[in-house]
Amino acid sequence: MNRAIRVLLVDDQALIRAGFRALLDAEDDIEVVGEARDGHQGVALAEQHLPDVALVDVQMPGMDGIETTRRIAADPRLEGVRVVILTNYGLDDYVFQALRAGASGFLLKDTEPAELLRAVRVASLGEALLSPAVTRRLISEYVSRPPDTIRPSALEVLTNREREVVALVARGLTNDDIAGRMVISPYTAKTHVSRAMTKLGARDRAQLVVFAYESGLITARDSH
Repeated sequence: MNRAIRVLLVDDQALIRAGFRALLDAEDDIEVVGEARDGHQGVALAEQHLPDVALVDVQMPGMDGIETTRRIAADPRLEGVRVVILTNYGLDDYVFQALRAGASGFLLKDTEPAELLRAVRVASLGEALLSPAVTRRLISEYVSRPPDTIRPSALEVLTNREREVVALVARGLTNDDIAGRMVISPYTAKTHVSRAMTKLGARDRAQLVVFAYESGLITARDSH
């Protein structure tokens, strides 16, 4: 039997944590290993339990979800922890900042139970929780405002083929979609994506979306 997916809950509202714990612990393949009421405790419990997935509220007193995400993503010991941001408001500034900080995706707190369970399982596999529709909307929001920094020089580490693949990821295409567009096998598409992530130091596909925008690889015209 495979090991259960280990989940850490980080939210200042005890009722939210209790609801999520009851839902997650009822699944045979998921185990809640800890609950934190703020970011400081969340980082400490992440170090202690090394969860596969951390569900982190974006707005908390003290250390918020963005800083919590940043600290987890920056710690080599926590490389295997995937942070999923919980928000009440959808695509807002907090979500953009959290993705820049290293989050693998986000969920609305009022998401359906089945979607929450799917999200935990997807995140545990290292996949980003950004559907094609959400990715396109994310890019549209990104290109409507100037990024903090544009780093075109970062593109130099990628081959032309890898740049093309990253641009397609940023437009919301899956590996299968990319394979069809570029007339290559899904395995080759996955290899290009993986190499680009390694070269750019990206934790997952969500980080490739951020890079594509901040490097200037994606423009307002491209997002439509």
